[in-house]
Amino acid sequence: MLRFIKEKIKRHVEKRTFSSYNHSLLTFDLPTEGRISYARWLHPTYRSGTIDQSLVDFFKQYIKQGSFAIDIGAHEGDTTVPMALAAGKNGLILALEPNPHVFSVLEKNSRLNPDKYNIIPLNVAATASDGEFEFGSGDASYGNGGLIGFSSNSKSNIKYTQKVKGINLVDYLNNNFETKLTQLSFIKTDVEGYDKEIIKSLLPILKKYRPIVICEVFKLLSKEERSELYNLFHDVDYVINRLPNFEGSQPEVIKVDNMLNWKHFDIICFPK
Repeated sequence: MLRFIKEKIKRHVEKRTFSSYNHSLLTFDLPTEGRISYARWLHPTYRSGTIDQSLVDFFKQYIKQGSFAIDIGAHEGDTTVPMALAAGKNGLILALEPNPHVFSVLEKNSRLNPDKYNIIPLNVAATASDGEFEFGSGDASYGNGGLIGFSSNSKSNIKYTQKVKGINLVDYLNNNFETKLTQLSFIKTDVEGYDKEIIKSLLPILKKYRPIVICEVFKLLSKEERSELYNLFHDVDYVINRLPNFEGSQPEVIKVDNMLNWKHFDIICFPK
């Protein structure tokens, strides 16, 4: 009992005291890709996944070898790295993460395994316009969080704030990756409920280049927000599917009325 109380006090202090956490370097031996080095953030409240073959194979279904893909809300790179392995050495992943404290780990992961993949990390949020925005988190060391006033974070998760940079991603892509956009095959967003606004800003890209999109339906989204998110895809001729998980599950087509059937889930949207 005393040990439990001590651990609880320790977690309480950690959550309310800023620390700049480093990373540990891990290796994973994958049957197809071989040995992969991976940097894992040591923030105590963050439980990162492992890099395994099943997750890489999941992304291979949707990311073509040699193609261009975008990870919005990349965090330390736990989806960025499998996406990059799916795209291969001749592909390219653009990874956006506004939180500077975890971005250093994402940057480290972008430099590992240069013979396996290419990742360009950007320490920015995808926003409707360029500018400076306020990022809020529920802990002082910013283990997670989202843009205040845009994401659907609860009030308890915006107690600690910091300024971050935002860019209009469509403008950025057209100015810096115009030749790569013809190879754009896939976009993933996971941004604490801000996904809808990002998709809204990316509609010109969806209309012209028709990438497959995986998007989080955040648990705090209202009925109206869920319907709007669904209709953004529907109105540009995408088929919306619920994705039960990222490893081995089969997407199931859903209608707008189904958006309330699950509290927190992902959708995968395919162009018709």
